[in-house]
Amino acid sequence: MLMKLLFRKCHTYLYLFCVLLLYAFFHPFFYYFSRKTERYQTLNKLRTKWAKWSSAVCGIFYRFEFEAEIDWKKTYVICPNHTSNLDVSWATILAKNNFSFMGKEELLQNPTTKLFFKTIDITVKRDSNISAFRAFKRASEYLKNGITMIIFPEGKIAAIYPPALQEFKNGPFRLAIEQQVPVIPVTSFTTWKLLWDDGLKYGSRPGTCKIFVHKPIETVGLKLTDADALREKVFQIIHQKLKDYEDRHQHGR
Repeated sequence: MLMKLLFRKCHTYLYLFCVLLLYAFFHPFFYYFSRKTERYQTLNKLRTKWAKWSSAVCGIFYRFEFEAEIDWKKTYVICPNHTSNLDVSWATILAKNNFSFMGKEELLQNPTTKLFFKTIDITVKRDSNISAFRAFKRASEYLKNGITMIIFPEGKIAAIYPPALQEFKNGPFRLAIEQQVPVIPVTSFTTWKLLWDDGLKYGSRPGTCKIFVHKPIETVGLKLTDADALREKVFQIIHQKLKDYEDRHQHGR
């Protein structure tokens, strides 16, 4: 077990090295295309390449299964479960239109996310109503301008292992209803098995992250009073999919 953990931790440091090395390679291009909002779509295309390449070099790949075809000409609020830093990579690869992440304020201190969260992405300070108001106001403007929002409704990676789905926040669902845009629930099954959280505690390993993209849920006609019901619906969709996956694999099907 000790040797296995050692190999897994070595793989984590290899992955982090590749992320940093490729970030350094892309940084001049990231910087240039982050200077103006009209260049954000190109910025996103470049960070999609960064996400793919930094993972692939370490033997980490992403396999998507779709419940229904997604029309990427539309704008969405994408709501995945959150168990790993790799979730940002696969979500970046998943979105085929212009997009923005909403994340914790601490990401402004991370050398590989600082540039994005000072420009295209949106930070929110936990436990601050003023910060949340400003963040969701900006997110509303993004949606109006055709920029899809990627928001992890759990708000953070829970400090429990193996991970369990945590209670969802209301914000993403109120946002979707206010702007009358569809919500796409996304279930990540195995990402945490390759790299849980930041990988520093249990390490990581090569493999394929399996991700299920549910059909969009329309919000046209819904009112803000329906936000709780929409939140619960998305929670149950992801929770049931996780349960079905675990049940199948426990019984060897």
